Amino acid sequence: MHPTIAKSSHSTICKLWLAFVWAVLLPTAALAQDFSSKPIRIMVGAPPGGALDLVARLVSPGLSEILKTPVVVENKVGASGLINDDYVAKSPPDGFTLMIGAGTPVVVAPLTNQAKFNPVTDLVAINRVGLTAQTIAVNPTHGMKSLKDLVERARKGPVTLASNGNGGFPHLTIELLTQASKANIVHVPYKGAGPAINDALAGHVDGIVMDVSALYPYIQQDKLISLAVTSEKQDQFLPKVPTVSEFLPGFAVMNWQGLFAPAKTPKPVIDAINAAFVKVLAREDVSSMLLKNAIVPAPMASPEAFQQFVTSEYDRWGKLVRDKNIVAKE
Repeated sequence: MHPTIAKSSHSTICKLWLAFVWAVLLPTAALAQDFSSKPIRIMVGAPPGGALDLVARLVSPGLSEILKTPVVVENKVGASGLINDDYVAKSPPDGFTLMIGAGTPVVVAPLTNQAKFNPVTDLVAINRVGLTAQTIAVNPTHGMKSLKDLVERARKGPVTLASNGNGGFPHLTIELLTQASKANIVHVPYKGAGPAINDALAGHVDGIVMDVSALYPYIQQDKLISLAVTSEKQDQFLPKVPTVSEFLPGFAVMNWQGLFAPAKTPKPVIDAINAAFVKVLAREDVSSMLLKNAIVPAPMASPEAFQQFVTSEYDRWGKLVRDKNIVAKE
């Protein structure tokens, strides 16, 4: 995530968050759960320094303070996050092993890989951290100034769009865009964001789809042109860029991050962790850092609401994966 993303109105968002906390926060009795017997581990299925690792390390001090026990972050990397997710799913359901996950590793990777667990039945959702928009960007030398330009060109011949690999949200976004526009858009997967961005900058592909935060520096330097964002409303980091839905009504794709525990973790334990988690997310220093990394804070009203959201995401992307026969490839 790039640290120079344009500043937003942190105070306004924090006020909204405080209102949210007071409106839905569970009674303080929920915090009576005793976590002092041993440290809580927050597992992350990605290397240190990435977005999920940042979120985990951002919230862990506050959780430790409220729950009155050490909270440590552990990175268990491999298989697009599936090794970590499977480990958490099979951990004791006692509240001492948690996980910060995101849309791709939690709901998409199990659909495109031979996963040994089901994220809907083997994990329990605690609450969402935030939402991250993607952008469709093109090389300036390729003569496309709008999403309409891209689609019209792709209806006459192939237009290539890069992603950071098979089976992630950028790939799924490209598939949805192809489906919705009925155009000849060719997905070009790379092994990671770096090579994909480099080839987009060099003009070896027509464009690229990735999280706003990953492409923002190049858009600011006019090395890439952002044609559209995938959020339902204008993105606060690219406020002059239209949404895809303005051209293709109903189109919206957002990546997200959230906190999970093993299934069968007792509800009082989930409620206590959720109450602490929402308090931490409402802190101005936490929300400000999320925003600086293009994560728009978006907690939900309850663990049950987040569970319904995760289930709906699993169903939505499951249909696309099956319809398009999408398989993760090395």
